[in-house]
Amino acid sequence: MQIILLRHGKPAVQLSGMARGKDLAAIAKAYDASGIVDRPPPEILAELRHLSYVVCSDLPRSVESAHALGFGQLHVADSLFRESALPHFDSGLIALPITAWVMVCRLLWLAGFGQNGEAYAVAKCRALQAANRLIGLAEAHGNVLLVGHGLMNYLIAQQLRANGWRGPAKPGKRFWEYGVYECGAVSAGLVKT
Repeated sequence: MQIILLRHGKPAVQLSGMARGKDLAAIAKAYDASGIVDRPPPEILAELRHLSYVVCSDLPRSVESAHALGFGQLHVADSLFRESALPHFDSGLIALPITAWVMVCRLLWLAGFGQNGEAYAVAKCRALQAANRLIGLAEAHGNVLLVGHGLMNYLIAQQLRANGWRGPAKPGKRFWEYGVYECGAVSAGLVKT
């Protein structure tokens, strides 16, 4: 049994330029609605062509990435596998580079900030649910590919590894990167809470 966690392709909306705190909600909404602007490298296509069971989040960049990999039929497209929604502020006139806002909000997220997004504790709980769902699918279908998102894939990988699955600590943070997780001899079954 294998679970492959792959990060989607490059989003059409680039997180560049300057923004104010009050602009973050619109930026997050545009990012979540965006598709992708690139195609997977040929070696990725060759390495993953043997897979037959494909799962992705329901966000366009994940769905379009799965189709770009050549998978016409998606078995599951579920919000369970979405990226953890970046918490953000409702107001603020200070202008910072968008990448700085993302870094500040993610650091605050690690400290428990969840306003207008998903708190870290909630994201970890959802990652546990996602890992259990993927394990169930792997038990039923052998190999499963999740076309997901960088941070959520990382959290899912941590849950799989905590339950004895073998694979990298980080499944890949660049677009189209992936990690392969194999069931350990004693790790069959759901992730323990």
